[in-house]
Amino acid sequence: MINEDRLVKGFCKLVGTASVSGREGAVRDLLIKAMADRGLKATEDAAALTVNGESGNLLARIPGNAPGQKVLFAAHMDTVEPGEGVVAVVEAGIIRSQGDTILGSDDKAAIAALLEALDVLREKHLAFPDLELLFTVGEEQGLKGAKAFDFSVLQSEIGYVLDAGGEPGCIVIQSPCQNEIEYEVYGRAAHAGINPEEGLNAVHLAAKALSSMPSGRIDHDTTCNFGLIAGGKARNIVAEYCHVRGEARSLSRRKLDELTAALTQTFCDEVERQGGRAQTSITLLYPEISLKPDDEVVRLAASAARSIGLKPRLIKTGGGSDASIIHGAGIPCANLGVGMQKVHTCQEFIKLSDLSAVTRLILAIIQTAVEQNPDSNP
Repeated sequence: MINEDRLVKGFCKLVGTASVSGREGAVRDLLIKAMADRGLKATEDAAALTVNGESGNLLARIPGNAPGQKVLFAAHMDTVEPGEGVVAVVEAGIIRSQGDTILGSDDKAAIAALLEALDVLREKHLAFPDLELLFTVGEEQGLKGAKAFDFSVLQSEIGYVLDAGGEPGCIVIQSPCQNEIEYEVYGRAAHAGINPEEGLNAVHLAAKALSSMPSGRIDHDTTCNFGLIAGGKARNIVAEYCHVRGEARSLSRRKLDELTAALTQTFCDEVERQGGRAQTSITLLYPEISLKPDDEVVRLAASAARSIGLKPRLIKTGGGSDASIIHGAGIPCANLGVGMQKVHTCQEFIKLSDLSAVTRLILAIIQTAVEQNPDSNP
């Protein structure tokens, strides 16, 4: 049913079109043309202004020819660095880059699969419900495009993001909420060699506070990390200011809130005990997803996977995705495994069999949405 040669060529064309976060314009243009070639219109929103990039998000609607749940499929257009000049190499059932760049299967494998699925729907005259395709920008920079999208314009009842690293058949039903944590520490400047005793080193205050706090895995649901610290003006000046940035994540909102509060209290108490002053800023970056096996969005995907010989695996992850934002906007949404491996490295690759399988899974989800609709069985 799938034209694998066309699928691979389409994927290679996509990855060969650079779209590093903030510079997605070329892939946007490619997708607008790809939709037009299929008699469809892709509409760009104003997210470029919000994310300070070349492109906004793209939305394409495909009117159905049969009753069934309206389904949203989403993938992101942007990639990480080094993503310029990607040349895909196809050999021994594997697609990889030449080795000096990423490949970009994260997330262009999903885009290629969606385009191939559209072609199969048309060529094989298959039944399908109303569909919506959302291609976002700035996902790799913190889900920026999805956050800027107006979800009130969507009509879909359930959604699938195609952006998980597991093999096709993996369905992410749990993912964490995440807080961005920022601490500012204020000490007192002095000459480091002449009168250091008159100073109060903000970097030292921050370091002592951090050393009294947990880091890494807190429990099976929860993690935290402080990854950036900066401060001071010169090596011979006692630093009067220090800035610390970190994060906390948990599958449980209660645990996230409790951990964030405890971290902040400990940090501030320790800085103030040493005579300094601390300010804090906490930002919820995205909400948690907690789906159940019998939720419709999960049941439909699992049934579709089984129908094409894939074994459904319901998994949890410690990372966020556009699914976090879509689900938080009120559309039940699961993230699906695409099969991409070693992403964000120059050793990234995807198996041809997985690229084909995720395309077949998309088609199976679409057909299952029609078959399980009560109105389709008089």
